[in-house]
Amino acid sequence: MNDVGGRAFIALGANLDDPAARLREAMSRLDDQAFGCVVACSSLYRSAPVGRLDQPEFVNAAVELRTGLCPLELMRRLLQLEAAMGRARGERNGPRRIDLDLVAFDARVLAIPELQLPHPRALERAFVMLPWSDIAPDFRPFGGTEVRVLASRLLPADIHRLDA
Repeated sequence: MNDVGGRAFIALGANLDDPAARLREAMSRLDDQAFGCVVACSSLYRSAPVGRLDQPEFVNAAVELRTGLCPLELMRRLLQLEAAMGRARGERNGPRRIDLDLVAFDARVLAIPELQLPHPRALERAFVMLPWSDIAPDFRPFGGTEVRVLASRLLPADIHRLDA
């Protein structure tokens, strides 16, 4: 199988410095030849923080990207974009200006220290699954179950669409 290029799904989140604007900026910057072509963007969602609760609410979204990159190179470029947008890696689940997670890349399964595909905690996170179901409800990343079905199982009370 060719390791280059495919359909990538990226989860975005932020809770500092006008998070909705941060997400829109990241979406715009992803639609560039350095990454590929954004073919779909979800609505924005407001969600409660996870883990550390004494921080502002998050704004989350998802993007579908058509890319010519391999998964590992795409992940490296996502980390570079985070840094360029002011992401300072600190405590896990802490506040952040931008967070870009490669959630899935086609139906590929990958487990290396730098990257796990599909993202190991995506199924547990309504703030990932609901935006993802906006853009790719029929995609089957996890054992044949569609994203919309996986998202519907979460039924969270602490996530709300902002731009419906």
